[in-house]
Amino acid sequence: MGKLIRCITSNGQVMATAVDTTDIVNKAEQIHTTSAVVTAALGRLLTAASMMGNMLKGKDNSLTLRVQGGGPVGALIAVSDFNGDVRGYVTNPVVELPLNDKGKLDVGGAVGKEGNLYVIKDLGLKEPYNGMVPLISGEIAEDITAYYALSEQTPTVCALGVLVNPDLSVKVAGGYIIQLLPAAENSTIDKLEDGIRDIESVTKMLSSGMTPEDIIRRALKNFEVEVLYEQNIEYKCNCSKQRVEKALISIGKAELESMAAEMDEANINCHFCDKVYKFSKAEIEALARK
Repeated sequence: MGKLIRCITSNGQVMATAVDTTDIVNKAEQIHTTSAVVTAALGRLLTAASMMGNMLKGKDNSLTLRVQGGGPVGALIAVSDFNGDVRGYVTNPVVELPLNDKGKLDVGGAVGKEGNLYVIKDLGLKEPYNGMVPLISGEIAEDITAYYALSEQTPTVCALGVLVNPDLSVKVAGGYIIQLLPAAENSTIDKLEDGIRDIESVTKMLSSGMTPEDIIRRALKNFEVEVLYEQNIEYKCNCSKQRVEKALISIGKAELESMAAEMDEANINCHFCDKVYKFSKAEIEALARK
């Protein structure tokens, strides 16, 4: 079970969210059987989506992050609800690349940077909000920061990290997002910059036993911090046979009739959780009549 915490500084000028997504990213690796660098890339996106989804107001709101950078990993997708529960998918789960020039997993090389980060917010309105920014590095955190700066004009610090064990399990994963509120003064900016100037990496802090609250208090060491709430988060798919039925109906009567004629049973896999839904010939024929 992951942990998420949301805080505000006592002067009301800085909001911060931090998460430990180790269990979430481990589950994603188990579902998708990802290689190390893909685990790191998808894990970072899941972590960012969890925090950003939790910032939504309505309980039926959801957020989708999609990254298409032209790299060998293909498309990366992460979907979060308002609680911060997430699910994700990657086009190519196995990509092998040499370590980058810093001796770390080359997430930017796997993702690529000749593309865009797409942010879709379903806020219960007639049309969802769609935002798009060009990728800065493909390393995810810098791209999230750029999205907030360009699309929402919100000064933001985003840090994400995933540490993968030699056996491809996830040792630690997590991140934080810190944002200046509109009333922030120059002195607040200076204190924030001082607090994060020499901060350790997310994976180093989590590996040392620090909690999400510890990480926020470390980053905001120059402020009094008030905890708004803390809650559990998880890798959670909302698929169901009913949802799959709706998706099948959407492909049209002719396609369904052709499917029923060619096979006695159809097996439909959920991209997010790999669950298999079985439909008999009679069920497919019934869907074609709807």
